[in-house]
Amino acid sequence: MSKRSQQRAQERSATRLGVVQALYQMEAGETPLDKVIEEFQMHRFGIDVDGIELPLGDEALFEGIMRGVIEFQVEIDRGIDGVLKEGWRLDRLDSTLRAILRAGAYELLHRKDIPPKVSISEYVHIAEGFFGKDEVGFVNGALDRLGQAHRAAELSN
Repeated sequence: MSKRSQQRAQERSATRLGVVQALYQMEAGETPLDKVIEEFQMHRFGIDVDGIELPLGDEALFEGIMRGVIEFQVEIDRGIDGVLKEGWRLDRLDSTLRAILRAGAYELLHRKDIPPKVSISEYVHIAEGFFGKDEVGFVNGALDRLGQAHRAAELSN
């Protein structure tokens, strides 16, 4: 992988983490979509925090996922509910888990330009930063089942 490809991958990973944080912020603080997009693009990507430079984000990807999750939230939530084990419902999950699942589900359902294995892997990795083994397995299982239901041919390669 070239240095530029590695940098691009890091930017996209930082973007996805930003999406999860922004979705959480929208839910917890009832922050409007346009305001949270502006805040993240202006103040969260590529800045220095206590001597640590945060990676640049892919602003177009960030805005696309954010707007897509909101636009298709009813469909996304139904899709997630449909792959959760009996007795589990999205609205009963921790809000960070909901944000991770919604962002991953949006990519799986609406971003055919992103390989499903990449989307699943990225959001499982984000879950690892917030949760323990059980929740990480939960995210992996739910997104894998959703991917199998909608993009099985791509996942079998």
